Amino acid sequence: MFQPTLDQVRRALRIVSGFTLLLIGAIMLITPGPGWLTIFLGLSLLAAEFVWARRLMNRIKREGDRIKEAVLGVESSEEHEPSSRAQQNPKEG
Repeated sequence: MFQPTLDQVRRALRIVSGFTLLLIGAIMLITPGPGWLTIFLGLSLLAAEFVWARRLMNRIKREGDRIKEAVLGVESSEEHEPSSRAQQNPKEG
């Protein structure tokens, strides 16, 4: 009667695996383990199926970059402007 196609089985496995990794990652935030990494892996699986997961993953990436820039003082290449020293006239003293 009803035979699931290979694509339907893959989609179901991706969804179940993604939610399982999210749950395990949330548990690992409290217990020892790489919780954020596991959550990010779960979101990456779910992002292939759900728009909300893709948006959340992109937001986490943006916030991570923002925190990295604040902590390390590193500017991204898009925001980098020429230094004022290169714009100065060498004859000025």
